[in-house]
Amino acid sequence: MPAYWVAHARIDDPVEYKKYTDLVPEIVKKHGGRVLARGGRYKINEGPSEFHRLHRHIVIEFPTFEDAVACFESPEYQKAAEFRRRNGVGDVENVIVDGGDATPR
Repeated sequence: MPAYWVAHARIDDPVEYKKYTDLVPEIVKKHGGRVLARGGRYKINEGPSEFHRLHRHIVIEFPTFEDAVACFESPEYQKAAEFRRRNGVGDVENVIVDGGDATPR
């Protein structure tokens, strides 16, 4: 079953953030991931007012939950994420979620 990274971020320094985004596509691809949405138009329909501070939205599909976790926890991704954590992003939210409907019937 596929799984998804869903991330939301506020970019404070686009030049520094680009150092992160230049590295991530190859890392994601190595773990079987595929970018479904990265940047682009968005509309916030509901959510707390502090959610509106986040203006970059990313969705990446992985073959499995374990692949998504392995990518996030990989040394390559963690090294790339240091650019994001130290420099270009003011706030970030990142979650990995299994695909499909897990609601009991």
